[in-house]
Amino acid sequence: MGAQDGPTLITSVQRAMRLLEAVSAHQNGAPAKQLARETALPLATAYHLLRTLVHDGYVRKLDDGGFVLGDKVQNLRTTGRAQALLSRVRPTLAALRDELATPAYLTFYEEGEIRVAEIVDGPGTPRVDLWVGFEDAGHATALGKSVLRELDEEARKDYLSRHHLADLTPRTITSPPELLRRLATSPLAPAVTDLEEYALGTVCVAVPVYSGDTLGSLGVSLPANRLSRLPEISSRLLPTANRVTRSLSLTI
Repeated sequence: MGAQDGPTLITSVQRAMRLLEAVSAHQNGAPAKQLARETALPLATAYHLLRTLVHDGYVRKLDDGGFVLGDKVQNLRTTGRAQALLSRVRPTLAALRDELATPAYLTFYEEGEIRVAEIVDGPGTPRVDLWVGFEDAGHATALGKSVLRELDEEARKDYLSRHHLADLTPRTITSPPELLRRLATSPLAPAVTDLEEYALGTVCVAVPVYSGDTLGSLGVSLPANRLSRLPEISSRLLPTANRVTRSLSLTI
């Protein structure tokens, strides 16, 4: 066995990756024959792989017959950058979870929606059952309300015009004027709370964070019987949020 042990390599995948690397080296595109020469592939193989890559959006064929990278590659770059940014703050979120004995959540406001970017929990600190997506529950969660509080008036009005304030529990605020009033008068500002508005038996507190110009929020959830700890927890959240913002704002 010895000499034969090792990873099983898929030759067609290796060839496709070599073609992508070759395509990326030509800003204005290169024809299949040139790409085949540069990758030492038979022309027929290069054509076959290029057709597949074009079909799946990783390569685009120009009118002159040249090939350039497609939109899927840009999407991978964007996703990869986001993953790299989140990897910077996961240790901070894990430390927050361990310090407060609560799960930690991170959201961002992207393309007009409040989206969960990361959740760090554990066996003793289980996350809330996200039975309704944050896109439809921003008004009922501390994380969503933190974002809404920090938006300017026009952006906040736009969000509320596009989202129905559903009554997820008997405590959910479903009146836009009342929601805005509560946001403006939060006793723990800049922190905001969710007092069993998303899920009965669970309370949350969140504070704003930024990734460059992108607004987000950092928060934790805990059982409602620990409600008295919210002021203490919110004071600990603020310095952590500042560290998260600094980490997210560094250039990769």
